[in-house]
Amino acid sequence: MRPKAIVPIIAVVIALIVIALSVFTVDETEQVILTQLGQYVRTVSQPGLHFKVPVLQNIIKFEARVLEYDSAADQILTSDKKKLVIDNYARWRISEPLKFYQTVRSESGALARLDDIIFSEIREELARHTLSEVISVNRDKLMNLVTDQCRQKADEFGIEIIDVRVKRADLPVEVAPSVYARMKAERGMIAKRYRAEGGEEADKIKAETDMEKTIILAEAYKMAEKMKGEGDAEAIKIYAEAFEQDLDFYAFIKTLETYEKALNKDTTVVLPADSEFFKYLNTK
Repeated sequence: MRPKAIVPIIAVVIALIVIALSVFTVDETEQVILTQLGQYVRTVSQPGLHFKVPVLQNIIKFEARVLEYDSAADQILTSDKKKLVIDNYARWRISEPLKFYQTVRSESGALARLDDIIFSEIREELARHTLSEVISVNRDKLMNLVTDQCRQKADEFGIEIIDVRVKRADLPVEVAPSVYARMKAERGMIAKRYRAEGGEEADKIKAETDMEKTIILAEAYKMAEKMKGEGDAEAIKIYAEAFEQDLDFYAFIKTLETYEKALNKDTTVVLPADSEFFKYLNTK
């Protein structure tokens, strides 16, 4: 092959090498800072194909996705002097790649910083509260406060703390039985007090109900007697009016009613023949 024919090939190869060294790609899960001789040039967060100066400029890639921090369990002391084993985790992301690179350099450096920030904030915040508040009553509220405080401190490292949570909060193995027994006794006392208060309230309600029942029955009896008296008075009035209109007819009707009530096939009555009772039975 002639030397002149080799030159174009070499030129093409060199051009391809230069292009390869000048082009870099950014994935949608990445963000990149571009440096030139160690000095910051720009940040690239847009996915796609990008260009740089060959040899002189270098790229440093960082994750753009949400990352996780998971610490080892450790002990803290609550405000009521109870030891508690806390296992916490956090979600975070690199918000400012340049600041991140200048302060912690890499993800491992970031995790070391987060370990200091997050655990110290958790220990400081939980130390202001009792064991009961930490494990049951106010945990979500406390962890929201811890998240805000960690977010402020992590911002200077180009890190955004998304969330801090406690996976597990347990008593140390050596003290757990005695603490659980004390908590059980305290809950038993509270339950006993509630039952006593409930019984007292039940007796009060029953007494009030019995009194209302007595009042209602008395009022009903009073009303019934009144209505009965009015009915009897009205009946007497009607009878009196009927009696005044026809005394013989009235006597006849009343006698028949008496016969109906007093006499039947099994009744034997022994009376004088001239008795008034037989007045309407005697026929001539």
